[in-house]
Amino acid sequence: MINVSKNDEPLDLSYLREMSGDSPEFIIEMIDLFKTQTPLYIAELENAIAGEDWDKVAASAHKIKPTFTYVGREDAKEHMQEMEQNAREKMNVKQLATDFNELNQFTVILYQQLDKAKADLEKLI
Repeated sequence: MINVSKNDEPLDLSYLREMSGDSPEFIIEMIDLFKTQTPLYIAELENAIAGEDWDKVAASAHKIKPTFTYVGREDAKEHMQEMEQNAREKMNVKQLATDFNELNQFTVILYQQLDKAKADLEKLI
């Protein structure tokens, strides 16, 4: 489950800061990449759920999962882990559509958080 209380907090970009040597330019690039790639991964996941292709759901969730670590949202990573596991084990598959909707609603807020973080980083350049 995604922790909605974190939606009002600034993102924890410490992973990207550490990985980049605290380079604002690099972190901005990663934010842009995240915002470009994630919608593609989410569309792939949505199609797999709609087609009840549980192996593809598991693979798609697995692909998305680490990207949330980069932007400090371990709760979303754990949400994807649960979706991946349920699809892989073909357990609670009826719940996957609900879990996907939660993810979809969350990403709208996450993109706003990313835009704010990017604007703050651009001030440092």
